[in-house]
Amino acid sequence: METKLDEIADGIYRLSTYIPEIAPPAGFTFNQFLIVADEPLLFHTGPRGMFPLVAEAVAKVVAVERLRWITFGHVESDECGSMNQWLAAAPSSQVAHGGLGCMVSLDDMCDRPPVPMADGEVLDLGGKQVRHIDTPHVPHGWEARVLYEETTGTLLCGDLLGHLGNGPAVTTDDIVGPALVAEGLFRSSSLAPDTAAVMRRLGDLAPTTLALMHGSSYSGDGGKALYDLAAGYEAQFLARV
Repeated sequence: METKLDEIADGIYRLSTYIPEIAPPAGFTFNQFLIVADEPLLFHTGPRGMFPLVAEAVAKVVAVERLRWITFGHVESDECGSMNQWLAAAPSSQVAHGGLGCMVSLDDMCDRPPVPMADGEVLDLGGKQVRHIDTPHVPHGWEARVLYEETTGTLLCGDLLGHLGNGPAVTTDDIVGPALVAEGLFRSSSLAPDTAAVMRRLGDLAPTTLALMHGSSYSGDGGKALYDLAAGYEAQFLARV
């Protein structure tokens, strides 16, 4: 395995590891995102076994021990499996997550106390700032959330819009169709009456970059992509609820 490093927006780097054995023949990528700022932030940690690869990639941009914030979308091994390894490698770092996720899981799981964030709270990184947005059960997990980097218009989407394959770091091609195909295969989303409404609220942010945990990131009209995703879920999946 190797972890590739690409800058997808100003000061935001995608770290991507391709696993061909998952969903062959297309395979599947596992991506983390590093925001370079006075207080560097990592979104997604990767599982424990990927820590050496991801840490080596991070070190090409900033010293690992300089990391200040360890963050992720929800509590799942590919999202936060190596968080305590990162906490050990970066002595001044802390996990930051929604208050619910801290109360339910992370207060117990983190080797250092996590920082709970309220819905809409902004974390000033110095040169970059991220807004925490609660998205319970979207795409899955009671404690699910996303981060929106306001200076670059980058939405750190977590598992939203995830798709198969090992495409380019950033694409301008359609990502909604491939995301709906992946949902049909994996059935990973929690389907609820407000699922599409949550997607549309994220679309209202009008992001210009969508940083996806699985698959290529997207550059373009991110709001339209999220509105189209909501419509696709309503037509293909929510109609069955």
